[in-house]
Amino acid sequence: MKQWFTELDKKLKSEAGIGTVEIILILVVLIALVILFKDQILALATSIFSQVNKSVKNVY
Repeated sequence: MKQWFTELDKKLKSEAGIGTVEIILILVVLIALVILFKDQILALATSIFSQVNKSVKNVY
């Protein structure tokens, strides 16, 4: 596990590829989208789980 963190630290500190700032900005945008569309996401998840429950009841 320590080796994994060491590799991750090297990648985050390297100058090539995606930088830490870019990763943080992407995370901020994703969190903002989730907050904005929370109600729609919850409605979709509820709909999907209700359909799964109906399908499971049909199988048993």
